[in-house]
Amino acid sequence: MFDILMYLFENYIHSESEIFVEENVLTDELRKAGFNNSEIFKALDWLEQLAQLQYSDERPYLHNAPTGACRIYTEYESMKLDTQCQGFLMFLEQIGVINSTTREMVIDRAVALDQEQIALDDLKWVVLMVLLSVPGQEQAYAQMEDLIFDDPNPTLH
Repeated sequence: MFDILMYLFENYIHSESEIFVEENVLTDELRKAGFNNSEIFKALDWLEQLAQLQYSDERPYLHNAPTGACRIYTEYESMKLDTQCQGFLMFLEQIGVINSTTREMVIDRAVALDQEQIALDDLKWVVLMVLLSVPGQEQAYAQMEDLIFDDPNPTLH
């Protein structure tokens, strides 16, 4: 499923391509690219749930999370997101790339991936997808892109 999300992100969401593609056209293209039906539907459902997070009354914690609070992970979340991933999310929040609401969205979508444990690199892409989906997060998205794509050993002046 994650491969499909990456394919969609690179070919539709992140590019200047037409974002609004009919689902059956998109499904056909994904089949032609070699993805199977069940994984395609899981990925499309994942994206739909991401869009619903912004407007969901079922998850009121998204919009009522106190700033400066310490996030305690559930046992299940800790199994999926190791301490490196948790530390990375804390780092992103401390430097202002994500806030408590976008952090919760990232955790929700990362845990929803069909992987036993989320690798840090995969988590970074989830953060990008979440930031891109939230209106008004363009600056945060650009900062996250810089963190991912810039030289890992910058020259200090």
